[in-house]
Amino acid sequence: MKIISWNVNGIRAVQNKGFTETLAHLDADYILLQETKAQAEQIDKALEGIDHYHIYNNCAERKGYSGVTIMSRHEPIKIIYDIGLPEHDQEGRVIVAEFEQFYLLDVYVPNSGEALARLDYRKTWDTEFLAYCQQLQSKKPLIACGDFNVAHQEIDIARPKPNYNKSAGYTQVEIDGFSRFLDAGFVDTFRFLHPETIAYSWWSYRAGARAKNIGWRIDYVLASKEMAGKVKQAFILPEIAGSDHCPVGIEIDL
Repeated sequence: MKIISWNVNGIRAVQNKGFTETLAHLDADYILLQETKAQAEQIDKALEGIDHYHIYNNCAERKGYSGVTIMSRHEPIKIIYDIGLPEHDQEGRVIVAEFEQFYLLDVYVPNSGEALARLDYRKTWDTEFLAYCQQLQSKKPLIACGDFNVAHQEIDIARPKPNYNKSAGYTQVEIDGFSRFLDAGFVDTFRFLHPETIAYSWWSYRAGARAKNIGWRIDYVLASKEMAGKVKQAFILPEIAGSDHCPVGIEIDL
């Protein structure tokens, strides 16, 4: 079973960059998209001609902002939107597909923003989102994929020192928030299988960062411990263009 997660930074933008061909090449059972920046009818139009997937969207109330989509070759038992807290549920950041053996969660974690203006909100989000994930995990195993907007360790960011506690995505508050997921029993599948590999999933559009590989690893596939042992491959695909992020994913035997 192959799961792909990709922040597309605008599904209508990526549509014009070989998106259909890329999805066919990826040939995944589940494709989880973040930052679709569109409403449901616009997403359906962008995905026209991509067959054999059930498509579920959670769109932000604000148009052209945020948004997550699950594409699944297997029809889920149920789709769950948001985390049940009004202060977090206006921006289309979480969607969950329930299957017989597991939950599959797609998340676009809030960015702490310019000058860390949303860092306090982000700290609250991290606490309450983790509680929601634990609530799901108490019922059946969970695979949580998406843009977590944090580089967890120095190995996950090309330039740690100038960014530490200055840039959104690499403050101690955000690092600690992510560490609590691991403390709660979730496994960072890529780092679990590749403990010393330097690989990034996001590059700034500025100063030719991608060509120079000055990047950050902020996109993750987390899995409950009982699922992590079944993961056969965990990968990052920097050769796939179209967004400032690249796809990440796993292959897992269930």
